[in-house]
Amino acid sequence: METIGRSLKMPSSYSTYLPTALQNDPIIDGFLQAFETILSGSTPDNKPSIITQQSHPPGLEAVTSIIYQYFDPDQTPEDFLPWLASWVGLSLWDEWDVKVKRSFIRQIVPLYQKRGTKEGLSGMLKLYLNSPKEEVNIYEFDQPAHYFQVQLTLGNQNLQEYRRKERIARAIIDQEKPAHTFYSFQILMPTMQIFKSADTAKAKGSVMLKLGGEESYGNRTILGNRSARDISQEKESTSTNSNSTTTQ
Repeated sequence: METIGRSLKMPSSYSTYLPTALQNDPIIDGFLQAFETILSGSTPDNKPSIITQQSHPPGLEAVTSIIYQYFDPDQTPEDFLPWLASWVGLSLWDEWDVKVKRSFIRQIVPLYQKRGTKEGLSGMLKLYLNSPKEEVNIYEFDQPAHYFQVQLTLGNQNLQEYRRKERIARAIIDQEKPAHTFYSFQILMPTMQIFKSADTAKAKGSVMLKLGGEESYGNRTILGNRSARDISQEKESTSTNSNSTTTQ
């Protein structure tokens, strides 16, 4: 009813193609308005744009005028990404972030030319991580033959994200590495950070290790994990040096 109301106020532009005697017929104009809405859109605000579930479908002419946007990974709707990825032979993981999916589709073709190389594998992993704070390092060795190491450095301590990235990174490596090679995989993540103030630590969501005001730590203090063997060897070395000094 709303469309019919608009058509009565704004005659169809298609009526100009009719004989003069029929151009002012309201019934014919109503039929033409319906076709014009489908084919080209009849309202002034019917501008070409990507169709979403919330938007009113534009005319067919408006759709064809912007169809190139559906082929652009940065502009196409999220639902179109798997379809667009199939054009470049790419399978997207459902759990990937939308930004990662768009980056893969946009950059995957040049990486296909480097498939099976260190540079190609590193590029694929960097595309997946999609963060300047996270690093990818690949080390190659002469012995044993055909062996390499992959090291990822993550930027946070989120264990769920750690497991997810480990699983997906392994899948990428297994798919992209040459068949005759084998590898080891290591992920590094921050275990402790030192901040200037408690407010900064809280803002970053870090768990604080609170030290009292009376403790003092020398320049040889080690914060971290030390095995009992290391401590025992250090004590033995100190004792030997002390006995040697006494003998002299």
